[in-house]
Amino acid sequence: MRICASLGRLSDLPEAVSADMIEVRLDLLGSVPDTGNKETIVTFRDGFDPSLLPENFSGFADIGEEDIPDAPYRIISSIHDYENTPSADEIAYSLNSMNSEVSKGAYAVRDFKNLYDILKASEKVTKDHVLLGMGKMGEITRIRSDILGNMFTFAYISKPTAPGQISLDEMKNLNESSIITGLVGSPLDKSKSREMHNRAFVECGISGRYLNFPSPSLDYIGDCIRGYNIRGINVTIPYKESIISCLDEIDSDAESAKAVNTVVNSDGTLKGYNTDIDGIETALKNADFEMNGKRMLIMGSGGAARACIIAALRNNTEISVAGRNMKTVNKLSSEFGIGIATEESLMSEFDVIVNATPIGMYGEGTYPVNPNTLDESNTVFDMVYGVETPIVSKAKNTGCKIIAGEDMLAMQGARAFELWTGVKGAFDIMRSCL
Repeated sequence: MRICASLGRLSDLPEAVSADMIEVRLDLLGSVPDTGNKETIVTFRDGFDPSLLPENFSGFADIGEEDIPDAPYRIISSIHDYENTPSADEIAYSLNSMNSEVSKGAYAVRDFKNLYDILKASEKVTKDHVLLGMGKMGEITRIRSDILGNMFTFAYISKPTAPGQISLDEMKNLNESSIITGLVGSPLDKSKSREMHNRAFVECGISGRYLNFPSPSLDYIGDCIRGYNIRGINVTIPYKESIISCLDEIDSDAESAKAVNTVVNSDGTLKGYNTDIDGIETALKNADFEMNGKRMLIMGSGGAARACIIAALRNNTEISVAGRNMKTVNKLSSEFGIGIATEESLMSEFDVIVNATPIGMYGEGTYPVNPNTLDESNTVFDMVYGVETPIVSKAKNTGCKIIAGEDMLAMQGARAFELWTGVKGAFDIMRSCL
């Protein structure tokens, strides 16, 4: 993987010389500094002007979509689409039609379909090229440069010069065999998983990177995991149940919960796991809460609630479920043989109340059972982390015992990390990030 350091400002130059190549953006710097013997790309964004190139310049001139000049320079023709990613055939046709020495295409990536089109286009481009995806979803294209057949990839020094760029320091620690993992869901802006896993890669001495995939759809996710050699992904709202149809197999815990939060890619075979169950049991254990024989109210009816039900059933807990979507609540009740709590139920009737809804993290909402019915005998376990949610605030004022969601997050992450890397014991590293 050849790395081209893109200068955001002149002071980036001393650090940039450690890269394989240097890009000078004239729209950012205005002139071409002395880059020594380092192979240099001079990028013109406001029209090609050869007078701005140093005497005896031997690098590349990126002239965008302008006509090829009659000049003795190595030319890169480039397309930047900041709105979308065309089809694979359209990308390949446009890059193959360029008469320059190198064709470059950079496209805004919104979902896995866009990533798949870039991957398939790379197989159809018959000349030297650079194919990149812009934005969070496109970061994988900058790391898996070899898979895409790219001549080089870009990195930044002080600040990104394009959406989705990764820093030079981080890129130098990555290569074609680095372990790539990530998180798929929507939204992801408040997730701490990326920070936890990237810290674990560093402290465990593993060359790897955890990425966010905020895709509005799971279409083509399996093709992208396999095609870009992604070792595994975590799965969060709203895909923990729908991801199952994209997989080759699931383990017994995921089968019982009918929900997957971790996917492992083993030579193209995608297997789903539910490490949320480990996280829930650890959070309760760390709080010295014994589930055996206790009464539990679970608020929520999605994948996290399903994982909590499995953990509770393993520990002989009496369970009732409550939620705003009565169709899914009734389904859980029928499937697992558990009770249903309503708006008229009292939280004080239960030993532990578990919030498995996103209320407080991704918007406001009304809990399906009124938190004003808490009393000091209750234990409250909120899976939401990083903020004081309304139910946690009420629990504090009432004198309830509170179990934070951070222990659950760190343990499910540590278990996923073990499945992907074989390295155990990352819980403390991940918990320290929270």
